[in-house]
Amino acid sequence: MAIVSNFTNLCKTDLLAYHMKKRVCVIGAGPSGITAAKNLLDEGLDVTVYDYGQEVGGNWVFSEKVGHSSVFETTHIISSRTLSQYDDYPMPEDYPDYPSHRHLATYFQSYARTFNLYPHIQFNTLVKHCEQDQEGKWQVTTEQNGSTHTETFDALAVCNGHHWQPRMPEYPGSFDGEFIHSHAVKRFSAFAGKRVLVIGGGNSACDVAVESSRVAASVDMSWRRGYWIAPKFMMGKPADVFSTKIHWLPRKIWQKLSAISLYVRNGKNSDYGLPNPDGPLGSHHPTINEDLFFTIRHGKIKPRADIERLEGKKVHFKDGSVGEYDVIVACTGYVIAHPFFDKQFIDYSEGEVPLWLRMIHPTINNLYFIGLFQPLGCIWPGAELQSKIMARELAGLWHRPDNVAALIEKELRHPDFKQIDTPRHTITVDYHRFRKRLLKHLPTNYIRHAIESHPSATA
Repeated sequence: MAIVSNFTNLCKTDLLAYHMKKRVCVIGAGPSGITAAKNLLDEGLDVTVYDYGQEVGGNWVFSEKVGHSSVFETTHIISSRTLSQYDDYPMPEDYPDYPSHRHLATYFQSYARTFNLYPHIQFNTLVKHCEQDQEGKWQVTTEQNGSTHTETFDALAVCNGHHWQPRMPEYPGSFDGEFIHSHAVKRFSAFAGKRVLVIGGGNSACDVAVESSRVAASVDMSWRRGYWIAPKFMMGKPADVFSTKIHWLPRKIWQKLSAISLYVRNGKNSDYGLPNPDGPLGSHHPTINEDLFFTIRHGKIKPRADIERLEGKKVHFKDGSVGEYDVIVACTGYVIAHPFFDKQFIDYSEGEVPLWLRMIHPTINNLYFIGLFQPLGCIWPGAELQSKIMARELAGLWHRPDNVAALIEKELRHPDFKQIDTPRHTITVDYHRFRKRLLKHLPTNYIRHAIESHPSATA
């Protein structure tokens, strides 16, 4: 028995030593980056995380610094606590149904401390360039405090998020007031006494319109199409939890029942002076907001048509009306950007994003994209499962199929939702269906609550 035990321990030691030779670079220490690091470390890999910020949490770390990608001062998550937590590390039970950005920043930082991730993270570090050498390894060039440095890695996990490079709209004419993207909005006191026009009907647009209406002289809201507006609660339950109870139904029936429930609760958009959705629920990202409709009915927000042209401080709308404003806030989404790659190598800023399971490249076997998807729900629970698949592959515990390119094509041709053709809708997945697809590639005991003795980062 002693011989067998010694042999087993020797095999484990050799296996760990082999995997420790594999160095993995993780770009980003946001919700996707930290779960990537945690799961890679769980499998005994050598991990280095580079992050441009100063703390774990990505854009959930509020900052008033212009240019820093962060949430608004009043932001709460739009998916419920129940469906917005890591399997390995549930949120505290005393958190509210919809935690604030402060709750979430604390949660992510607690996750990082609990699993000893901080020694592996280099903050205030910009990833400048990533390229493969002749051996297929990654040469990663970073900049910190004005100095550049290049390190070699066996694998690369891209977790830099897709809500940080603003997509600005263009209109004929020019505007003499302040024209900003919602990315630049931090505190709504900046709009006090001003005439504000908000462009868009997504989650950020509704938040900006509602919150600024509390202090602004006036707030108008311009939509070019109708949006599905959903509440945060249905029958006393968080809306996503309520929806889960009927999610097993065929897609068209689920869409119809969900649409009926929204109509019973809210009526039609046109009842509030807004355009009605021109497609079924899921044809574009739904907007989760409790306050928009009654704020409109209270006279605090005035709906407007799509913009035709700009003239000084005047905005001409396509229905012939004209408004005059001090500030225009464009809540028009973000560009998917990976500036550390040469554009001829990888560029997902326009068109389809050809990745299997929204993470695996068709030809590059040591490159992973974690969190590069937009669920009708929360991102990081899916990113956690993606990270486990990645870590298991690098540890030799899982092998990708030979027909990845064909599987990518199948996913692209059969999306979870048939959505409108805009840059914002290239990476959409259904939270529950996507989760099931990922779980097919993990063992039943995939959850690892236990705190691993992750070694400190190598010098």
